[in-house]
Amino acid sequence: MASPPTTRLDAAHFDAQALRWDENPAFRARGEKLAQAIRQAVPLGPHMRALDYGSGTGLLSFPLKDELGSILLADSSGGMLEVAARKIAEQGVRNLATVKLDLLVDPLPGQRFDLIYTSMTLHHVPDTDRILRIFHALLKPGGCLCVADLDQEDGSFHGPEVDVHHGFDRAELSRRAAKAGFDDVRFQTVFSIAKEQENGARDYPVFLMSAQRANHP
Repeated sequence: MASPPTTRLDAAHFDAQALRWDENPAFRARGEKLAQAIRQAVPLGPHMRALDYGSGTGLLSFPLKDELGSILLADSSGGMLEVAARKIAEQGVRNLATVKLDLLVDPLPGQRFDLIYTSMTLHHVPDTDRILRIFHALLKPGGCLCVADLDQEDGSFHGPEVDVHHGFDRAELSRRAAKAGFDDVRFQTVFSIAKEQENGARDYPVFLMSAQRANHP
């Protein structure tokens, strides 16, 4: 029997949701919890330049803006970035900027970063090993990477029709990060996402992986 057709959640999918994204209190709460987990994992400071990859409307970056020197919000969804840019302007934030960017397709930014973080984005990226290598290349020596994503699951989070990674096995992702050049790979569980399934509600744990680029060129 042939497998059912699958579809990838592309930029247009997120464009359509952008205007109402921040209205979801669960999304806002997750951003706050992940920001706190990053604070615990990485010593933040006003000298640091950060990249938020898959930033959406900035629900993770806005809670961190006063603890970092500058943050570049990067996403492939123009709709999400428009909402983020409007929030930046309305709040008079001076150290946040936006850029439309797909690191697997577009040229890499010229700047290098002290911190890269990404939330619920890695499972949408087809080539995990390549994006980890790109993150490594974009970090300054001694820079930190923070990845928040789903623990490995059976595909029920998005459903079998959606073409994404079904979360990640922590040990395997740790090996992949080490292969990409990262040291001191650590994990913590930050929260769980409850979703209704046929057999009732189910919790999907979300981890934060922190890792460091070696402190040499």
